[in-house]
Amino acid sequence: MAISTPEQPKDRRFQLRATVREETLIKIAAERQGVNVTDFILRAAREKAEEALADQTRFVLDEKQWKEFMEALDRPAREKLRLRRLFRESHVAKRRS
Repeated sequence: MAISTPEQPKDRRFQLRATVREETLIKIAAERQGVNVTDFILRAAREKAEEALADQTRFVLDEKQWKEFMEALDRPAREKLRLRRLFRESHVAKRRS
């Protein structure tokens, strides 16, 4: 789920504050991976951001949970009278004008 692509220009800035220990740790790790500090930090932040977003859109179910989930999807929709009434109402912005 890569959101950023190499073709996009890097024209945005982040300003970070770090302790001496954090700076040293990051510099050593970046050097050992053969990248500069900026690329190291961006890669780590991008991976963490994609992981955080993936956790909100993907879920893992065991076999029993999957079966229950599929059964719920296969059931016919139930009539929701309050929801039907809500959709019949005019939009709140239109009511105020």
